[in-house]
Amino acid sequence: MTITFITGANKGLGRETARRLVAQGHTVLVGARDPEAGAAVAAELGARFVAIDVTDDASVAAAAADVERHEGRVDVLINNAGVHGPMGDPGDLTGAEISAVLDVNLVGVVRATTAFLPLLRRSADPVIINVSSSMGSLAATHDPGRAESKVVAPAYTSSKAALTMLTTQYAKALPGIRINAADPGYTATDLNGNSGPQTVTEGTDAVVGLATEGPGHGSGRFVDRDGEIAW
Repeated sequence: MTITFITGANKGLGRETARRLVAQGHTVLVGARDPEAGAAVAAELGARFVAIDVTDDASVAAAAADVERHEGRVDVLINNAGVHGPMGDPGDLTGAEISAVLDVNLVGVVRATTAFLPLLRRSADPVIINVSSSMGSLAATHDPGRAESKVVAPAYTSSKAALTMLTTQYAKALPGIRINAADPGYTATDLNGNSGPQTVTEGTDAVVGLATEGPGHGSGRFVDRDGEIAW
C-alpha cells in the first residue's frame, strides 16, 4: 500500500489529488493547517487528517512524528500547499509581502521535505512531488501565446521559479529519491478566483501521474499533464 502525504490538501488541487489517489488505493494523509476543514475532508474521502502548518517548524516536526507513530513511513510526499500574494504593479511590493509568499511556497517545501526525509528513506520507492507552476517558467512567461505571459504576480511567480530550481537541486543531491516538479496548468481554484479554464481534475493530472508512475522514471523533471515541459 502506497502511503502518500499531501500538504494543503483540504481544498482545491490538494483535495482533488487526495480524492484521486484514495480511489487508486493509496493510503492518503490529508495535511492541512485548518483542523476542522482538514478533518472533514479526510473523513469524506476515506483518508487520515494530519495537522501541519508548513510555515511553522514545530508544526511540521509534529506532523512527521505523527506519521512515524501511525504509518511508520511515507512513500510519496506531495508539497502542494501554496499562496498567491499581491498581483499587479510591483512598485509598492514590500519585503514582508514577498517573504510571506516565499515562506509557504518555497521555505515550507524545505521544512516539509527535511522533516519527512527519514520517513521517505524507509520506502522502497520514495517520491517527492513539488507543485510548481509555469507562472515561474522563463519559456512560458516570455511566450505571448500563453496566459502566463499576461499576468504580473511578482511574489508568486518568483516563488515558483525558485521551487522548480530547488527541485532540480534536491534531485541531484538525493539520487535515491525520485523528485520532480509538476505544473497543474491554469486551473479554476480559490487561488485565482476560480478563473482558470481547467477543472481541478485536469489540474491534478500531472501530480497524480507522478505519484503513480512507479519505479524507473526520471528525477529532476518539470512536467504538466501532457509530459515534460521547458522551464
